[in-house]
Amino acid sequence: MGFPIPSDKIERRHYINGAFSESSDKGTFEVKSPYSHEKIVDMCEASVDDTNRAVAAAKAAFPAWSNTSPDIRSSYMKRLAGLIKQSNTELMQLDAMSMGRPVSQYFDAMFASSLFEHYAIMGYEAQGTTSLNTPGFINMTLRQPIGPVAAIIPWNVSTMMFGMKVAPALAAGCTVVLKSSEKAPLTPAKLAVLAHEAGFPPGVINVLSGYGTPSGTTLSSHMDIRLINFTGSTVTGRKIQAAAASSNLKKVVLELGGKSPALIFEDANIEKAAGETVSSLQFLMGQACVANSRIYVQETVADRFKAAFIANFKAAKKGDPLLPETQQGPQADEIQYERIKTYLKAAKEGKGTLELGGEVAQVDGKGYFIEPTVYSNVPEDEKTQKEEVFGPFVNINTFKTEAEAIEKANDTEYGLYASVYTNDLSRAMRVAKAFQSGQVGVNCTSPSSAKDMPFGGYKSSGQGREGFGYSLDEYLEVKSVYIKLDEAVR
Repeated sequence: MGFPIPSDKIERRHYINGAFSESSDKGTFEVKSPYSHEKIVDMCEASVDDTNRAVAAAKAAFPAWSNTSPDIRSSYMKRLAGLIKQSNTELMQLDAMSMGRPVSQYFDAMFASSLFEHYAIMGYEAQGTTSLNTPGFINMTLRQPIGPVAAIIPWNVSTMMFGMKVAPALAAGCTVVLKSSEKAPLTPAKLAVLAHEAGFPPGVINVLSGYGTPSGTTLSSHMDIRLINFTGSTVTGRKIQAAAASSNLKKVVLELGGKSPALIFEDANIEKAAGETVSSLQFLMGQACVANSRIYVQETVADRFKAAFIANFKAAKKGDPLLPETQQGPQADEIQYERIKTYLKAAKEGKGTLELGGEVAQVDGKGYFIEPTVYSNVPEDEKTQKEEVFGPFVNINTFKTEAEAIEKANDTEYGLYASVYTNDLSRAMRVAKAFQSGQVGVNCTSPSSAKDMPFGGYKSSGQGREGFGYSLDEYLEVKSVYIKLDEAVR
């Protein structure tokens, strides 16, 4: 098929201490197109030694960077924001090539650029407080950068996650080691090129590509990393937290999985609810932790909702993710494809009713495609109702009462995003309050969000929050300073 960006124009090396370098052990891994299955490039795979070198660089750069004025830090970040914006087309193509994301869905570069623009002026917000409440003392708090930090980002929205984790860390005065996912390493490597062009001092930003083992595990247990920020699966999040606890008790920020419910009441705009919940499942081919993978519809309107939902869901055009008319690309890679197939098998062997799909697919004999799949009347203890499928797969069940709907929605260990559709404002607020979820959409659903609102989850969906006004705090320590005054008046 050929690619818009040839392999010899793709950065494949690690970025450590202001320079691009091969892996110390010459290790590489192959990146293939999930659409054509053709090899794109052999990326360098980070070893333990590479990871340790990156951490050492971040540690060495931390004193100077943390003592640099916010104005100076801002100048680098604004340059990077501009370069990301200019590289929108290339970043979009790299994601389509490596993990099958349709270019028609791409917004990451502009989002990431806005993050660096915002945090470029946030350094002066790292201020403390004062107190005269202790007789004989003037007391104060200082908010200071926590130290060198690590970020481990997922493959589904890698450019956006680069911005969400790196920008606030830099604004706070921290230095960063970022590890990309082996499924989608091309955009983070390009962002490292842009960071280099922006002129950041050596060691301030370090970017590694490779697998969770060894580079991710090394970062998680490294004694010189003071915070690790991870977005990915709950299984991996547990391992990171355990490694952090068993090493230096580094701070851990986690944004993990979801099994996000949507409740559709009989007074809702049914066609709107159906269209928006379909979009939630089509976004990233269902490979989003906020996807509406469980939908509960009031019995009186269930048939009408299902008909509208299915008509929308099956209409998406599958195809080459590099083409602007494509609405559904392939799943990210063969591993993800095979994983979803196990859920299709479990659903087929289960007690639900197949309404749509249930099979794999190809386009012109190519691609890791999954047919948009809908089951109904699925028992609450079924595998596909409890576990995160991470594909274009949804269960649509019914409820009679508000209390029943809330009970079913909360019957999960996840709590990342929940939605309610109703024209009754009091009901909407009752349900929003009752949801055990970090985010709630009222007459809207994922990926709807707001940059200045906290993003994060309840329960096994994670800990900590990201977003304007929230991320900066994660990277700052608070120190109390007690100043005793002379008792004599002179």
